[in-house]
Amino acid sequence: MSVHRSGTTRPPARAAVLLLSVLALLLTLPGTAAAADRPARGTAYMGMGVPAHDGVGGLPPTGRAVQTEGVDVSSHQGNVNWPALWTSGVKWAYVKATEGTYYENPYFAQQYNGSYNVGMIRGAYHFATPDTTSGAAQADFFVNNGGGWSRDGRTLPGVLDIEWNPYGSTCYGKTQAAMVTWIRDFLNRYKYRTGRDAVIYTATTWWKQCTGNYGGFGASNPLWVARYNTTVGELPAGWAYYTMWQYTSTGPIVGDHNKFNGAHDRLQALAYG
Repeated sequence: MSVHRSGTTRPPARAAVLLLSVLALLLTLPGTAAAADRPARGTAYMGMGVPAHDGVGGLPPTGRAVQTEGVDVSSHQGNVNWPALWTSGVKWAYVKATEGTYYENPYFAQQYNGSYNVGMIRGAYHFATPDTTSGAAQADFFVNNGGGWSRDGRTLPGVLDIEWNPYGSTCYGKTQAAMVTWIRDFLNRYKYRTGRDAVIYTATTWWKQCTGNYGGFGASNPLWVARYNTTVGELPAGWAYYTMWQYTSTGPIVGDHNKFNGAHDRLQALAYG
């Protein structure tokens, strides 16, 4: 004898469909990323989140006010061909030294010393992870592992790279006030250790979202702004001008290219302090 089954969905199947729908919704929420899509700790680099969050436009037009070409590099570039960059007109470089309190760039010596040896003015940067340790602890780790400064006219002040979190929530789980406090903690400790005010690298959209567009650092800390487009666009509050501008991640030889806002002698002045 045959048994007639109704066409209704079984309860377990309905539960599975509901679970998949919830997961799909979660993956579309701002600041949420699937764990499988997150990079390994230590692999972050300057400007990593710019294309996804701010998009990519054209290149700046030629014939602008006098600016000096530079690059930034990390372990992703490996051993860099510094003579070729120098010949192409690149006169300064920043090298990733550290991240959090857990990572040191294994290519740092070749990149930092190699740029110096061809004649460039160079410096080091730290990729901040405000959700792992304090600002002061990360500043100490940075200074202790390549992020120091010397008054030799060839060493630029260290950079705090503070931008989208590639490992989790956009603002590292911090309120805007807590983020400002963390940044201040880093900057104060870096100045105590080196005597220099660190450069702040960020993107205006991230700064607005995660600090509430705080304007209190502009009087002391030079701004390095990220925007891959024909103009630098709006700057974060507190800065009337930018010192450096990362304008592309697809430039010759190493990808990330930048403009220093001035002639080479002004770049030397920043290095001298």
